Amino acid sequence: MALALPDILRHLPQTFPRRPVLPHPICPGKWQHRLRLCSRSEANDLALRLARQYTGHWDVVVLDHAYHGHLSSLIDISPYKFRDLDGQKEWVHVAPLPDTYRGPYREDHPNPAVAYASEVKRVVGSAQEKGRKIAAFFAESLPSVGGQIIPPAGYFPEVAGHIRRAGGVFVADEIQVGFGRVGKHFWAFQLQGEDFVPDIVTMGKSIGNGHPVACVATTQAVARAFEATGVEYFNTFGGSPVSCAVGLAVLDVLEKEQLQAHAASVGSFLMELLGQQKAKHPILGDIRGVGLFIGVDLIKDEATRMPATEEADYVVSRLKENYILLSTDGPGRNVLKFKPPMCFSLDNARHVVARLDAILTDMEEKVRSCETLRLQP
Repeated sequence: MALALPDILRHLPQTFPRRPVLPHPICPGKWQHRLRLCSRSEANDLALRLARQYTGHWDVVVLDHAYHGHLSSLIDISPYKFRDLDGQKEWVHVAPLPDTYRGPYREDHPNPAVAYASEVKRVVGSAQEKGRKIAAFFAESLPSVGGQIIPPAGYFPEVAGHIRRAGGVFVADEIQVGFGRVGKHFWAFQLQGEDFVPDIVTMGKSIGNGHPVACVATTQAVARAFEATGVEYFNTFGGSPVSCAVGLAVLDVLEKEQLQAHAASVGSFLMELLGQQKAKHPILGDIRGVGLFIGVDLIKDEATRMPATEEADYVVSRLKENYILLSTDGPGRNVLKFKPPMCFSLDNARHVVARLDAILTDMEEKVRSCETLRLQP
């Protein structure tokens, strides 16, 4: 008989720390309760319910340009979506994206982690002055739609302090970046410090390698507050025997094929190759990432860092002609995002970068500058 997903996850901390491939427990001891679902949107919606029930508060702090799912409740906390739809609700408070390349505190700032966390504190304070009460801070551990952002180390612990003092909880959205993708750690939030553990963590996508399975992990205190309502959480297909079998198979492959270590080595190699291209092509403004989560920020001008939106779209189209599928992210839609399957190889990396080099070289020969894609007469 297949184990229910909570049983699987409960078992993992006892087994994985003894295995050299995944040196950190998959579920830190703080996460004593797990709930089974089918999708990212269900997971984040449930996390929102948990936070509100536990804190007795309603408001949410999110990062600018964030995206957390397609349900109405999640559109409301996703600036990437609500700015083009019904606008910002009064209970949603938006903090600056911790972007050290384009944001207000950049790579030359002495302590960008504290500076960006202070912006969250300011947002919380402004909300409290209006009589609002904070239930949660929601963030992808590595903001993706925002432009493949790598928050400065120490940012999350600082933010968590501000949020918890305001009576809220910290929710880490690991939907895209969990399960070893970052290479150095099994969870992307661990990049923020070994001692940092969110109050609620949401998982999906990679937990089932495409199969519709998701999970919410949280503390005993949060779970008990939710249970005290007397209204059970029920999901018809969440944690079905098939889904559990898929989840177990994924974990087996991650371990047996050493995919976390693979992500670290291949990602480092890919970053090195892309760095070599940066020296050759001035349109490559910033190359950032960890493991197999990498962003290439295309710019029109080095001084202003103006997003090269049209150029990025052109590059993606040309890559597609070469059977390489990439897309763009970021507020300027100018960041090429590299999030390949975990089996992505060194040869794959060489091939992609070689095609990118050829396309950029061809583009530079045909256009006057990086400011336009109009062909020379």
